[in-house]
Amino acid sequence: MTSKPKFHHLLLMLFVVCSLSSCKAIKKFLSTNLDDEDYIVAQLYADELVNEKPVRFRSQQPQGQSAGASSNPCGIDLNDKDNPKLYEAINAWFGTPYLYGGCTTSGVDCSCFVGNVFKSVYGITLHRTANDIQKDMDSFVARNKLREGDVLFFVNSNGKVSHVAIYLKDDLFVHSSTSHGVAISSLENSYWKKHFYKAGRHKSVKTKY
Repeated sequence: MTSKPKFHHLLLMLFVVCSLSSCKAIKKFLSTNLDDEDYIVAQLYADELVNEKPVRFRSQQPQGQSAGASSNPCGIDLNDKDNPKLYEAINAWFGTPYLYGGCTTSGVDCSCFVGNVFKSVYGITLHRTANDIQKDMDSFVARNKLREGDVLFFVNSNGKVSHVAIYLKDDLFVHSSTSHGVAISSLENSYWKKHFYKAGRHKSVKTKY
C-alpha cells in the first residue's frame, strides 16, 4: 500500500484541486477516517458496480420430493450432495444490503458474511478482513477443482484482495456485493472472471462434492 506521506500528500492535492462548489461531497468524505487507508480504498471502489443480475436457479429435486418443497429464498433447491446447513445459513442473510464494516442483517460486508456463515455452519472462526482470511486457508485450489465451501478471493482494480465469497456449485458463489448485497453470482460473469484471484480450502470443511 502507498506510504503514509505519499498517501496524505495525494489527499492534500485533492483538497486543493477541488473547488468549494463542485467538491463538497469529496471534501466531506476526506474530512473523516483519514488514518484508515483500508476504509478509504474500500469507499473509492464501492461504486465499481458489477453489471449482472444475481443468479436464481433451481436444481434437480431430490428423489421422491415434490417440486417446490425444498424451495429456498435464494432460489436453490437442494440435492442430496448439498449441505442443507450451509443453505440455511445463506437464507438467513439472503438479500441483506451491503454495508462496509457492517456485520448484521441490517447491513453486512463480504468478510463478515463469510465469517458468520463459516462460524455457524462449520464452527470455524476466520479473520475479519478479506485479505487476512487467506491466512486461515490450509490449501489453495485451482478453479477447475472447486467444491462446496471453498473460499473465493477477488482483487479489485487496486490490485489488493478486497472481496471474498463462498463457492457453492456449477460456477456459482454466494457473497455480499456492493451492487446487490448478499446474493448469488456466477464466476462466468465477465467482472468476476476478470477479478478472480484464487480459491482457498479449510481442512475442516467437509463436503460430498
